[in-house]
Amino acid sequence: MITEQPSAVLFDLDGTLIDTAPDFIRCLNLLRQQHGLSALPAEQIRRSVSDGARAMIRVGFGLEPEHPDFSGKHTAFLDLYEAGVAVETRLFEGMNPLLLSLEQRGIPWGIVTNKPERFAAPLIQALGLADRCASLVCPDHVTDRKPHPESLFLACTQIGAAPEQTVYVGDHQRDIEAGRNARMKTIAVRYGYIEEPETVDLWQADIVADTVSDLAKLLH
Repeated sequence: MITEQPSAVLFDLDGTLIDTAPDFIRCLNLLRQQHGLSALPAEQIRRSVSDGARAMIRVGFGLEPEHPDFSGKHTAFLDLYEAGVAVETRLFEGMNPLLLSLEQRGIPWGIVTNKPERFAAPLIQALGLADRCASLVCPDHVTDRKPHPESLFLACTQIGAAPEQTVYVGDHQRDIEAGRNARMKTIAVRYGYIEEPETVDLWQADIVADTVSDLAKLLH
């Protein structure tokens, strides 16, 4: 449990606040189908979702960015994803009660993500979160993305909270590094898109939450 009530709570987006994997899986397998390839197992794709669209092309087609076909497939994947960012994406089970608890206690919450605004903004709008979150910071809004702390500092400025009194929750090592660089309390969540869940203990987060229920108890 966080011993003192935080001034604000910031969340990473994919794999932490919301389960975006179903739409990533759907779009990648649709793109594979367009190229005459069979669908990949969902779990094979899921564990790389937090690494973004470039990772999807590596998983789906075995291509690295320097390959001549990479750019075209990357663009096609992003177009498919933009057309359906919230078809199957949902808040993780138990997350809405957690957010309601924060709101009822007057603790503002925000989102700091490496997901570009063209995808993140319509996604949180579709999920009914746009009017609830106090800040949405994407790479478009800063010079340096996570693990640099700039985006976390910007969110705190927008909310009016001191970084030292803010909690950052994430499912990737870069999230925890960013939070530590911003002098925030950090919570690593093991339920996200993590290839080797046991490595979470090596990230040097202040606390590790195995489930959304665990996270809710920590933030209560």
